[in-house]
Amino acid sequence: MTTTKPYSLIGGEQAILNLVDRFYFYMDTLPEAQGIRAMHQANLASANAKLFKFLSGWLGGPNLFIEEFGHPMLRARHLPFAIGESERDQWMLCMNKALAEMTLDSQLKTTLHNALQQLATHMINQESVMVSR
Repeated sequence: MTTTKPYSLIGGEQAILNLVDRFYFYMDTLPEAQGIRAMHQANLASANAKLFKFLSGWLGGPNLFIEEFGHPMLRARHLPFAIGESERDQWMLCMNKALAEMTLDSQLKTTLHNALQQLATHMINQESVMVSR
């Protein structure tokens, strides 16, 4: 039995390139994403290329990130950045807007959203601050 990987189901390389371009467009333009935008270099080209390469392999396509940089070790690579729930939510806002523009089966879109939400939550490295009254 063969199963089709998400990479193919979403449209392969071009679809991932489009998704990543739209993701960074939203990060660069949404006031609600200014917190995570500030964590990036002025020019987003390098981040764009790395996310594309990561998503390619993560979705079952060519392991471009691993071939160039080795194991993703995402959490370790993101430790220099203070990532809390707010940053996770800003990242997901941009990703959800980019995903919404893709013509995908609704179940596939939900599955991708859930997997990306889990991945983004894994990046959290700051405790939530509880405000007491």
